[in-house]
Formats: sequence, C-alpha cells, structure tokens
Amino acid sequence: MKENSKIGVVILAAGSSSRLGYPKQLVKFRKKTLLQHSIEVAESFNFAINILVLGANATEIEMKTECRNFQIVYNQEWEKGMGTSIGKGISEALKLENELDYILILLSDQPFVTAQKIEELVQVQLNGDKPATFSEYSGETGVPAIFSQSLFSDLKMLKGDQGAKKLLHTKNLKFETVPFENANFDVDTAADVELLKKMEEKFN
Repeated sequence: MKENSKIGVVILAAGSSSRLGYPKQLVKFRKKTLLQHSIEVAESFNFAINILVLGANATEIEMKTECRNFQIVYNQEWEKGMGTSIGKGISEALKLENELDYILILLSDQPFVTAQKIEELVQVQLNGDKPATFSEYSGETGVPAIFSQSLFSDLKMLKGDQGAKKLLHTKNLKFETVPFENANFDVDTAADVELLKKMEEKFN
C-alpha cells in the first residue's frame, strides 16, 4: 500500500492578511509570489488531488496566480478562521477522490518550503505507523503536515481558528516529526516582508 498510496494536497490561502494590509499570498520572493511558490512545490509531485482554498481577495489572487492543475475551492466562511479552510479543503478533496490515503496540508506564506523537505515529510509518513507527520520548528509542531485517512473526519470538523494541531490535544495523537526550522518564517507583517527582501538579497 505504501508506494501506491493516493495522496492529496491542500494549500490554504484564504486569509485576509489583515496585519499586512494586502494579500500576503501575492508577496514576491525570488521573482514569484509566495502562493505560486507553494503551488510549484506541490506540482513537483504527482499527487492524486490538488486543492487550493481561497477566501479573502479571491478574485485578485486567482487573476495573479497560475493555478495549474489545482482545483480551486472558495471558502465563504474564511473570516471564521483557518479551521473552516481546512475542513473545506479536506471535504472537497474527498469529493473528488474518496479513496485518498493521505492528505498533505501546505500554507501559502512559507517561502522556504522546498520539494526536498516535502519529500522527506511524505516518506517519514509512508514509512512509519503514526497517523500524522508534522514539521517541527522552534520547539513547536506545525505545517507542512501530512495526515492519514483515519484523521480525515476530525480535520473536516475543525472550526474557527482551530488548526490541525488541535488534534494533538483532543485526540492524544501519536505522530512523527520532521525538523524544519525554516518553516518558522512566514509573512504576516510589513516587517516580515522587509526581512524577506533582505533574505532574498543574500540568495542573489
């Protein structure tokens, strides 16, 4: 089952970027937007289902993004928080392919997520016996993360600002982790954007 497992990916990009003042999904790094980067990382794999969840500023984001093979899902309840986007994305993925074995969750504002790191995350999950594998950074667990079929119903029921980490507390979940310190950097404020620009200069 392991090598032939069906994996879906859900990219969460529905937030309003209220602290930044404009869509962080469209912030550019290395000549492409953060969302485009996430899409291209996911597209380097042959996942069975590709879901992109949009909400706030959906029209602008869609116009400025090459969505490729991603099915766009609109979360009309994006203001209620990330949990609604996770639930919407998982539900739509299962409508399109009800025999998924795993679902990978990515964000749209983590510029240092790489295909190599996603490959490591996926392989740890496929080769292990736990229902989930999380990234670990700064002593915390978070996304990118991959979940087995046994957790799909719980993910669909997340509400409000509840992220997938809620399962760690409510289900006493056993899980694997993959160290990924760079995942700790996301873009929420103007200061983050400026720091990202400085980081980009170092890469050039």
